Amino acid sequence: MIVMCPHCAGLNRLNDAKPGAKCGKCKQELFSGNPLEMNAQQFNRALQKTDQPLVVDFWAPWCGPCQGFAPVFNQAAQQFEPAARFVKINTENEQQLAAQFGIRSIPTLAIFQSGKEITRLSGALDMQSFSQWLNQNLPK
Repeated sequence: MIVMCPHCAGLNRLNDAKPGAKCGKCKQELFSGNPLEMNAQQFNRALQKTDQPLVVDFWAPWCGPCQGFAPVFNQAAQQFEPAARFVKINTENEQQLAAQFGIRSIPTLAIFQSGKEITRLSGALDMQSFSQWLNQNLPK
């Protein structure tokens, strides 16, 4: 599996993605259990160059449901990483990226793998519902 380092954006080939794995370039941990804020350039690189599933929260700072969902997304990152990389895209800052993916309401949650969108869901969820959605849709 190819995984992008959240610190230096270096690409790392791993036989088994597990907590404690370190980047071959910068030697920092590849998995922190925290969602990563990405800009369009970082997201496109991760989308095109990595094999790890990306769980993406398209959100905006002015969005109340987005703010309410943020702790759930953070908790899911702690529970599901390194099986998936959790990414936050601020649609206010990345309007072109939001348009590219047809984001019409926020929060919108999407799962990508190997450059392709697998599924998406609009609206905030509680932890139980979000975990169930992830378990049903993340590649095994």
